[in-house]
Amino acid sequence: MASSTTLHPPSSAMPGSDFARLSRKIADAGLMGRRPGYYALRITVVAALYVGGWAAVAIIGDSWWTLTVAAFLAVVFGQVALLAHDTAHRQVFRRRRASEVSGRMAGAGIGMGYGWWQDKHTRHHANPNHEDLDPDLDPDLLVWSQDQARAAKGLPRLIGRWQAFVFFPLLTLEGFNLHVSSVKALANRSLKNRALDGALLFAHFAVYLTAVLWLLPPGMAIAFLVVHQCLFGVYLGSLFAPNHKGMPILKGEDRPDFLRRQVLTSRNVRGGRLTDIALGGLNHQIEHHLFPSMPSPNLRRARTIVRRYCEDLGVDYVETGLIASYRLALTSLHQAGAPLRRTRVPA
Repeated sequence: MASSTTLHPPSSAMPGSDFARLSRKIADAGLMGRRPGYYALRITVVAALYVGGWAAVAIIGDSWWTLTVAAFLAVVFGQVALLAHDTAHRQVFRRRRASEVSGRMAGAGIGMGYGWWQDKHTRHHANPNHEDLDPDLDPDLLVWSQDQARAAKGLPRLIGRWQAFVFFPLLTLEGFNLHVSSVKALANRSLKNRALDGALLFAHFAVYLTAVLWLLPPGMAIAFLVVHQCLFGVYLGSLFAPNHKGMPILKGEDRPDFLRRQVLTSRNVRGGRLTDIALGGLNHQIEHHLFPSMPSPNLRRARTIVRRYCEDLGVDYVETGLIASYRLALTSLHQAGAPLRRTRVPA
């Protein structure tokens, strides 16, 4: 069911709270201000790469070198997804209307239902890593905790035993899953603007498939689609896996205050400007969860303030390298599946 919550901190973060005091520090540093020049440049570059990639497919045509363009476009699609993410959080435009229009355009460019994704992501931000409330922890294919493993049936039970070893191979399906989930969500009558989302989705599929089949012979077209969508899925999964997987999982009535709920369940990834570009600022996951509407180029500066503030409060602030973050995520997945390796009760 669609959530009425926006992608912003809840009103429960009252003045005088730990979060309110941190928020004042961030505001005083000017880090909540819009960055129109940055986003104008970023949108222009990503749009040029998107158009240029498809132009390259048309120019190269009937050649297996086209598959290198498929790989390139997988990365470009990931960058478009990151822009959709920023616009949904109103990092780009202050007004809801402009944010929704631009977000839907970006979503249509990659075959993603904007309304479905916004609803899902809103619920994630409200309750990150909560086993019962975070939709990103639904055990639809993988299990994220040992309690889920014990209750697992069907595919999660079969895969869960060795899910850490198949996690990255499974990410090749994430692009397809994005499309399928977007289409399935159209059956949800409570989802706002689902007719518009449906029209944009099917327009994307029609244009995408027509372009690929028109520009390439059938066998090469299928190869292009597989390479493009599989690598797009791997890139998407690699963007989000380091952020919460392997961090504490909340259960039941576990509801710490807003600041601790966001900080303790999130993990930052160390790196320079290239890391910021590749991960779209999501490497500063703690700051993003605390201040979802903060423009992504400001997150790096906010990190210094937030980390020092958490140290003063005695709140764990976790930051690792990229490879270490993946290792922690895979270790967590392996531990979650432990009950399924100890027992072989029929599903």
